[in-house]
Amino acid sequence: MNLQEDIKSITYLKTQSAKVIEQVNKNHRPMVITQNGEARAVVQDIASYEATRKALLLLKFAAQGEADVRQGRVRTHADVARLIEKKLRGVR
Repeated sequence: MNLQEDIKSITYLKTQSAKVIEQVNKNHRPMVITQNGEARAVVQDIASYEATRKALLLLKFAAQGEADVRQGRVRTHADVARLIEKKLRGVR
């Protein structure tokens, strides 16, 4: 993070919004917006935002899987393959 470029006041955002959008899309770094000297929001380009959301979703699935294993909610590969085949036959 480049503190001079990546942290701006809300006043800057209000007066230079096009510049802010251009900057975050160009360098793919989030920009922290401050209000009264405190961080209040983050502006991020859409590609980085979507990548972050996908990564968080994968982590959520991994955590759910670990919880299932700890609680004994598991199936063998063969059982899952049979279940998928059965559902596929029902679709046709």
